[in-house]
Amino acid sequence: MIGWLTRHPIALSEDDCVGLRDVLERCPEVDTAAGHVRNFGEVCSGRVGGRLPAWIDAVDASQLPGLTGFVLHLLWHLDAVTAGLALDCHRGRREPHQKLILLQ
Repeated sequence: MIGWLTRHPIALSEDDCVGLRDVLERCPEVDTAAGHVRNFGEVCSGRVGGRLPAWIDAVDASQLPGLTGFVLHLLWHLDAVTAGLALDCHRGRREPHQKLILLQ
């Protein structure tokens, strides 16, 4: 079931979609958690750290134990997480210089 929640919806087979829908209809807490996980995936893949505070507030309001613990840790490091979502994933112009320093 975790795979159903964490994979992109496009990557789910028809059987997976039916199974996930069945679980979500039977358990409102899992349905709420699934929505939070999906929204967090959108924040991360879209690299929109500015949406994190609203997402954190929504998760906190739901009071789902596993997710509220995760949110607490995000809050402790919110600046770093937000910056990580905003920065490019390369070392920029410094990388060649670092290699030269290492070779000397």
